[in-house]
Amino acid sequence: MSIISPAFRGYIKLRQSAIDNFMHNPIDTQQQVFNELVGSAQFTEYGKKYRFQDIDNISDFQKKVPINDYETLKPYIHRILEGEQNVLWPSPITWFAKSSGTTSDKSKFIPVSKESLDDNHYRSARDVLALYLRYNPNANVTSGKCLILGGSHQVNQLNAASFFGDLSAVMLQNMPLAGQLFRLPEMSIALMTEWEEKIERMAHSTIKENVTYIAGVPTWTVVLIKRIFEITGANNLLDIWPNLELYIHGGVNFTPYRRQFEQLIPSPRMSYRETYNASEGFFAAQDREDEEGMMLFLNHGIFYEFMPTEEYGKEEPRTLTLKEVELYKNYALVISTNGGLWRYVVGDTVQFTSLDPFRIKVTGRLKHFINAFGEEVIVDNADNAIAIACAETGAIVADYTAAPVYMTGDSNGAHEWIIEFERLPVPLSTFTTLLDKSLQAINSDYEAKRHKDIALRMPIVHEMPSGGFRRWLKDKGKLGGQHKVPRLSNDRKYLEELMPYTQGN
Repeated sequence: MSIISPAFRGYIKLRQSAIDNFMHNPIDTQQQVFNELVGSAQFTEYGKKYRFQDIDNISDFQKKVPINDYETLKPYIHRILEGEQNVLWPSPITWFAKSSGTTSDKSKFIPVSKESLDDNHYRSARDVLALYLRYNPNANVTSGKCLILGGSHQVNQLNAASFFGDLSAVMLQNMPLAGQLFRLPEMSIALMTEWEEKIERMAHSTIKENVTYIAGVPTWTVVLIKRIFEITGANNLLDIWPNLELYIHGGVNFTPYRRQFEQLIPSPRMSYRETYNASEGFFAAQDREDEEGMMLFLNHGIFYEFMPTEEYGKEEPRTLTLKEVELYKNYALVISTNGGLWRYVVGDTVQFTSLDPFRIKVTGRLKHFINAFGEEVIVDNADNAIAIACAETGAIVADYTAAPVYMTGDSNGAHEWIIEFERLPVPLSTFTTLLDKSLQAINSDYEAKRHKDIALRMPIVHEMPSGGFRRWLKDKGKLGGQHKVPRLSNDRKYLEELMPYTQGN
């Protein structure tokens, strides 16, 4: 066990007590966070414009402060980028997390305050371990190092006092020395921008290390593991890192990847924990492996609202607080943060899987769905249908995307899929039939449109050659880090771009 472990475990016990407090007092905790945020920002430019000093309660806040997205806050953010302060948040903002969402060419610059780093991102990361150790008190996860597959880590200077990079770069540059001692890879590799070379260097440099847990997006974690197997000749990651016991994942639904990881790490003692972490904030983490959903972090500098998805796009959309939400209904996540984001629509949709404690699961993106024929298919539907088809056929899916095929004069519509398989032991037509049946069982609207091929005929599925999605991302300059293939789209833009890659071009 490492020297730091006893001291760190003492800190973990304090965090476990704090977690207990917000678990048992969620409404009061969020009220306190709300009061602190509004009180702190009342003399900022934004706070004065919307008269934060006259806001007495949450209802006042919802009436007086508009719902925002990046475009509506961009004029304020650009002022901060140019060096102005006290615009959205009172403490100095000198760091910005650059985010491009999925594969969009547009970039967002999210202000990162000291408070958002300390009280949200770093605290939440430590609380993931606090939750894991609560239910695994004899675990030795703190006796080794954490291998983190972050973004490019490239830091760029805006002006004399301001810098930007992806979130992992911002966190790495501001991380206390003690934290840097127990993370991998080393700084010179973490700062690399060329992702394929970075994977190569990461694989060679970490083989001899004592890695006890890994954190990263599943897609790129699989790429790293396979390269390590090629170098060592191993076929079980525990042969390389015998003390490995935990994988912390996020960014995409883990369901389609689970079988692949169970083959790469064939051990019943391996634990998996999902996190919900974005440039705008660290929102939730899975507290129990046997429970669906992730515990919402309620005392981490973020006040939450939840917009019913049918309200999205309205001029004055209705939002709900925690005491008003219901189980298994789709909400758009709306946040106010200690980095200066006010009533900000993150873009994700979530459902509550538990109200005591409050647990959520990410079901998709507000703009990532298929509803060309009233079928209302969301990413969560597609992920689970893929998982069922894989379980029944023994297939393993590496990645996928889908889009509508529009009706023509002599043909009804369909869904067109491109799927990259790690393994496909049955004919593609068999998998397609099971995928279709699973999606009908999960989504009654899709089932109704498929009935007797009234609106939708059988899905069209193309098999992507191995590495095809990766080549597409590389050609777009989006290889590595947090960049992801869009699962679903209500238009055919991404699918048409990807079709040539199914031919190996």
